[in-house]
Order: sequence, then C-alpha cells, then structure tokens
Amino acid sequence: MELQKRPPGSSAPAEVTARPVHGERQPAPGGGCLVVAVRIPVRIVMLVLVLPVRMVWDALVVGARFLNDTVLRPVGRALLWLGRAVFVWPFVGVWRYVVVPVAKGLARLAKVCVGVPAVWLYRWVLTPLGHGCAWVYARVLVPAGHAVVRVLRAVGAGLAAVGHAVYAVLGVLARYLVVVPAVWLHTWVLAPVGRALAWCGRGLAWCVRRAATGIGVALYWVARVLFVLPAVGVWRWVLVPVGRVLAVAGREVRAALGHAWRVAGYVSLAVGRALGTLLRWIVVEPVRWVYRGVLTPVGHVVRDAVLRPAAEVAREVGRAVRQALGSARASARRARADARRMLFGEPAPARTADRREPSVAGGRTLGGSTTALTKD
Repeated sequence: MELQKRPPGSSAPAEVTARPVHGERQPAPGGGCLVVAVRIPVRIVMLVLVLPVRMVWDALVVGARFLNDTVLRPVGRALLWLGRAVFVWPFVGVWRYVVVPVAKGLARLAKVCVGVPAVWLYRWVLTPLGHGCAWVYARVLVPAGHAVVRVLRAVGAGLAAVGHAVYAVLGVLARYLVVVPAVWLHTWVLAPVGRALAWCGRGLAWCVRRAATGIGVALYWVARVLFVLPAVGVWRWVLVPVGRVLAVAGREVRAALGHAWRVAGYVSLAVGRALGTLLRWIVVEPVRWVYRGVLTPVGHVVRDAVLRPAAEVAREVGRAVRQALGSARASARRARADARRMLFGEPAPARTADRREPSVAGGRTLGGSTTALTKD
C-alpha cells in the first residue's frame, strides 16, 4: 500500500511493501471485508481454545525434561551398567578365558591328529601315486587315444560322404514331390479364395463400424443431456462457490490456529517465568540465604573446631601405632635371627665365583705385564 506521498518530479508513486511478521502466514490478497470480519472472531475463539492446551503442553514438556534429567537418565545408566555386568561381562569372561583356550587346544590337537598325518599321506603316498598316474597317462593313454582318434576320423569321413549323397537324393525327391505341388496349390487355389474372403470381411466390418458409430453418437448425446450438463451446472453454480467459501474459512481457521498457538506460547512463557520467579523468591532464595548465612559458618566452625583437631589426633595416633608396629617387627626379626644363630650357628660365608678376570690391582699397566710370556 502507499505509505508515502509521491515526491515532486517523480512519475511513479513511492510504494513500500509491508514486511510480513516472522512465522506468521499472510492472508491471501483480495479477501474483502467479509474475510476481515470473519478473521477477528475466529482468532479470538481459537486463542481461547488453544491457550489452555498450549499451557498444559508447555507444563508437560518441562515436567518431561525434568523427569528425564533427574530420573530416567540415571536409571537408564544404572540399568545399562547392570545389563553389562549381568549379560556382557560374563560372556566376555567365558569367551576370553574358556572358549578361546579350549579352541586353541582343539586347534593344536586337530593339527597334531589330523593335519600332520594328512600332510604325511599327501607327501609320501598321494604324490608318488599321482606321479605314477601322470606317467601312465602320458606314456600309455595319450598314444592309445591318438590312435583311436585317427581311426574314428577315417570312419567319420566315409560316413560323411555317404550322408552327403543320401541328403542330395532326398532333397531332389522332396523338391519335386512336396514343394512344387504346394506352391501350385497356394498360387492357384488358396490365394484367390483368401482374397475373396478378405474382401467380404472388410465389407462386413465397414457395415458394423457404421452402425456402431451411429449408436455411439446417439448414446453420447443422451448421456451428455442426462448426466454431463446437470453435473456441470451443479459443479459450476453450487460446488465451486461452496468450495471457495469453505476454502476461505479453512484458511482463516488455519491461520487463526497458528496465530493463537504462537500467542499462547508467549503467554505460557510469561506465566512460566512468573511462576519460576515466584518459586525462586519463595523457596530458592530463602534456602540459599540459610545455606550461606547459617549452614556455611556453622560448617566452618565445626571444621575448624572439631574435624581438623580430630584429624590431627587421628594422624598422630596412626603415626604412633605404625612406629610401635615397626619396632615390634624389628624386635621379632632380631629375636628370630638370635634363635637361628643359637640353634644352627653362624651361617657360612658366601664363596665368590672365580671368573678368571684380572683384579684392579693386578691389571695391565705400561710398566708391567700380566701375561705368561712377559711375567717376571
């Protein structure tokens, strides 16, 4: 629509198209005052009907998210861990520590009991036998086969010559006894009779086609007058106007439903924020103040006055107990050593092995030698 005046000197008016609201479907142009009059009551009714449904829906969504975060997800993780502990880990242990070792043992047993004898049989029995069969085939069967093939080729050549002669005789007899009489019969008897029958059939088909065309035209006009013209009138003057009215009403109801759903969402969001703020000031803030102003100082006092001294005393007691236990273990160790020495005497000194290596004092130097040839 025209929102600004036409500036002087311009030939066309300045037009600014109104931007559509995000998420809202614009009504079709050319609705008229009837559509506008129907739109406002329909939107009001839809808002009244949709607002409780949207608030209940938002409440269910919030409750479902809270239930999922606080109950369903921890329970699901616990059930997953329990399922692994009950079903997966036992099967993994059985597979790793029972099935795999047993399978490896069976594989080794099969290798020893089956594989090694099979390899020995193949190497020392089947292979020599196969070589012998190959020698027989190459030295005996192949020459015999070649001789048989030569004989069969000679016999086949003779039979082929006889067959060609017989085929030529049969071809001449078939030509003059079958083909020539059949061609004469087709040319002078069957072809004239077939042409006459075809001409009669074409004439009969033309008559039937003309009669069917006349009957079809008559039935077409009867069906058009009795069925088509009344149906076209009902469609054009009754169904099309009613359909247009119903389409406008449906479009407006759909647009009103979307508009009401969005408005109800804003209302539900405002109500939810108000309830959240009220719950925060009634429950959360007092609890936070009690925690920060009362429980935290009391906890600090209890920690500094009771827990830390008790922890220091417990550490000192533990240190003293560990020292006493260490002294007792050392005394017991010394008593066992004295008793062993009294019963069995002093232990024999350990003998060092002679590795035949020169010591540090007797090593080779520039002024002396430790070899057998240069030894003083």
